[in-house]
Amino acid sequence: MDREEQVKQEELAEEAKTDAPETAEAGEQQNAGDPQKKEEDQTSPESGDAQEKPEEKEGQKAEKKGFFKKKEDPRDQKIEELTDQLRRTMAEFDNFRKRTEKEKSAMFEMGARDILEKILPVVDNFERGLATIPEEAKGSSFATGMEMIYKQLVKMLEDVGVTPIEAVGKEFDPNFHNAVMHVEDENLGENVVAAELQKGYMYRNTVIRHSMVQVAN
Repeated sequence: MDREEQVKQEELAEEAKTDAPETAEAGEQQNAGDPQKKEEDQTSPESGDAQEKPEEKEGQKAEKKGFFKKKEDPRDQKIEELTDQLRRTMAEFDNFRKRTEKEKSAMFEMGARDILEKILPVVDNFERGLATIPEEAKGSSFATGMEMIYKQLVKMLEDVGVTPIEAVGKEFDPNFHNAVMHVEDENLGENVVAAELQKGYMYRNTVIRHSMVQVAN
């Protein structure tokens, strides 16, 4: 019985020896088929230095890029200054043009008023002259001619914007009327214009001559 156990142990030992080389070869083949294992085996301190070199190159590029940064062209700065100066000049010219037009309009209005004020006495004289024509002479050629000239003058004044101020029967307004006489009249209301002594005129929206009136009550 002891002999049989000894034989079995010898056979197991021989089988173990036979399987050992096969196991080693299988391990080598497994390591050869695993790229990750192979890369880990080949990794060394030198490979670590190689990985750091691209970062160093990027840092050097950044330094060079900052060092060789394009400087601002003085001509561009000069162009910007001239453009700003041109804008300011155009704005000042536009303000000057508007101010000049306004002043020109005001001067024209003043000149027109001055001329119209000098023409109004001529209109007054025409009205006085026509009022003194006798009834039997009103149909004469002289009276008709004078009346046609008067109407033409009044029409010309209306065309340029001159209009008479309404006075008789209107409430007294110091903005349009100049009271020189006072009368008591029961037929008229309080502070009402009773008579017009001299006709007043307006030029557009401005009074060029106040109406000289008589005010009742």
